[in-house]
Amino acid sequence: MKTYLPRTPRFMMRFFSKYTWRFPSKKKEIFLTFDDGPTPEITEFVLNELKKHNAKATFFCIGKNIHNHPDIFAKIIADGHSIGNHTQNHLKGWKSDNSTYLKNVLECNKTITQFNNSKVQQHLFRPPYGKIKKSQAKKLLKRGYKIIMWDVLSADFDTSISNEKCLNNVLKNTKEGSIIVFHDSVKAAERMKYTLPKVLKEFSKKGFTFKAITKNSKQV
Repeated sequence: MKTYLPRTPRFMMRFFSKYTWRFPSKKKEIFLTFDDGPTPEITEFVLNELKKHNAKATFFCIGKNIHNHPDIFAKIIADGHSIGNHTQNHLKGWKSDNSTYLKNVLECNKTITQFNNSKVQQHLFRPPYGKIKKSQAKKLLKRGYKIIMWDVLSADFDTSISNEKCLNNVLKNTKEGSIIVFHDSVKAAERMKYTLPKVLKEFSKKGFTFKAITKNSKQV
C-alpha cells in the first residue's frame, strides 16, 4: 500500500518554506499541473480538455520524453501552457548523488531549450516522486530554479484506487490558489481521464479560472 496524503499538511509547507506549495487565495484561481509527459495520445487528451474550458496549466516534462515526442511538446507550448523541468530521466533525488542529480536536471534544461522555439524558460522544477535532498534543492535554488510542489495530490498514479476516489481527492481538497498534481502518463491515464474533465467542469461552474505557473507567480 502506497503512503501519501491527498492534501499536503501545513506543517510540511512551513518546514520546507523555500518550495512553492500553493498561491495566494484571494482569487478564484487553480493551478493544474501535469507530470511525466509528453506522452502520445494522453497529453493530447489533456490539451483538448483544457482547451474546452480556456484553461492553462503547467507541464513538468521529462527530458527524454520531450526528445522522443517533440511534436507534442511543441503543441503544449503553442497552446500557451507553461513548461517545467522534471529531470531528463525521472530521477529520484533520494537515491541519487548530488552531482548526478544536478547534471540530469541541467540536461533536461538543455532539452527544453533545444525543442522550445520561443527559447523562454521559466526555470520551474518539480522533483520526481516529490523526493529531493535539501542539498540538491539548495543547488537548484541557487541557480534560480523555482521548486514547485503541491497542496493537492490527485493520486491518479495509484492503480489501487478507483476513478471516483481520484476525483474525490481533488474535489474535496482544492481551494483558491491550490496547485493540483495530475500525470499525463500511461500509468495514470485511466484515472486522470475520468477525473480531469469533471474537475474542469465543476470548478468552472463555481467561477474558478485555471492558470499556468510562471516564475513570477507569488507563493504562499
